[in-house]
Amino acid sequence: MSLRAIAAAAVLLALTAAVPVHADTPDGDRDREPDRGKGLFLTVSGGGESWIRGVRLHCSPRPRGPHPDAEGACAALDTARGDLDRLRGDQHPCTKRFDPVTARAVGEWHGLRIDWRGTYPNACVLDTETDPVFRF
Repeated sequence: MSLRAIAAAAVLLALTAAVPVHADTPDGDRDREPDRGKGLFLTVSGGGESWIRGVRLHCSPRPRGPHPDAEGACAALDTARGDLDRLRGDQHPCTKRFDPVTARAVGEWHGLRIDWRGTYPNACVLDTETDPVFRF
């Protein structure tokens, strides 16, 4: 390969690296750089962190993101004023099977920094106490 070809490849590589790439979110919006890091990152994990799943939730300026019920989750957080211990949930019967799950919310909700964690006896109890925030 000639020196000229190597120089051209280096310039092309540098230009490619300098172009920002934005992925489309499932709702069709584009994530923009100013929003990066804002919102809440929600996770649910099994006992001993044998499994984990997570999703980002943006509530401001409007509900969006990959959360399957972003609108409902943001409305629940609005009602609780961002205090996840005050979520109303959706009361329904659960088995007494002990299979603990831990839910965590880290990030920002309407400018309020949140770092919250709660452990529940099983996924059903989590759902009854936090629905729809951790229903993903």
